[in-house]
Amino acid sequence: MPPTRDSPDRRRSVVYLESGPIGAFDETSRGEASLDQRNEAFFPYVLAVQAGATVAFPNDDRTYHNVFSFSKAKRFDLGRYARGQSKSVRFDRPGVVRVFCDIHAHMSAFILVFAHPYFAATDSEGRFQIPSVPAGSYTIAVWTDGIVRETRKIEVPPGESAIDLEFQVR
Repeated sequence: MPPTRDSPDRRRSVVYLESGPIGAFDETSRGEASLDQRNEAFFPYVLAVQAGATVAFPNDDRTYHNVFSFSKAKRFDLGRYARGQSKSVRFDRPGVVRVFCDIHAHMSAFILVFAHPYFAATDSEGRFQIPSVPAGSYTIAVWTDGIVRETRKIEVPPGESAIDLEFQVR
């Protein structure tokens, strides 16, 4: 039996508040994330980070890769590097960053960079959790494969901090 090749889940979505509540931009922890390269694909296909985060691009594939982006939010070119090596990029500006490999034209991924911490990527079942959302009125959006698929007005009542919604992503 031939080996199975995992492939990126292109249905994965990012759910986020369109604008953060007052004080959301004072957060100091920006974090680190990873966009892995294996089987000539990026994993995950969609990555969400807060502005100021550093993203590592480890090469766990059998071939060389060159990770680059011409996006307005972040332009970079990491050059070619072999299996077992990793290079990193800091994402300072909010926006959508489309990532490619110049050696393998079929490789691409998205990095969504937010100015606030109120976002979450869905899991394989479409579930998500955005923790510690202050009480207030917000517009929440669902972004999938390059576009916003749905927006909805929500209200987080005082004393609650969880957002529990269901979306039908098409």
